[in-house]
Amino acid sequence: MAQEILIGVERRRRWPDERKLQILAEVGVDGASVSDVARRHDLTRQHLYQWRSSFRQRLSAHDQDVHFVPVAPVGGNSSVSGDHVAPDADGLAIVLRNGRCIRVTGYPAEELLARVIRIAETA
Repeated sequence: MAQEILIGVERRRRWPDERKLQILAEVGVDGASVSDVARRHDLTRQHLYQWRSSFRQRLSAHDQDVHFVPVAPVGGNSSVSGDHVAPDADGLAIVLRNGRCIRVTGYPAEELLARVIRIAETA
């Protein structure tokens, strides 16, 4: 396992937002906990919690920019194959960029659905 030694005046690592999101997306994948992911990347759990909080605050500031489009069911039973998810007659399946899938039934409020999507993308 490679070790990183920080010397000199600069003792902090800089993480670009894209890398932070990649690391945060590992939480929950194959049962990985926040502690597991933090250990894997030589971070503290608090780093991950701070990053998550920071992204949530930024996203909540952009709530007005979220727009939903009408979706029509394709029909048939729900099935997942590769990157394609077919919704069943009772709901909708939303596949996020990080590979997570959210299944929705009924008619949730747009604000609630937007919030759930944001949390699932950053969690």
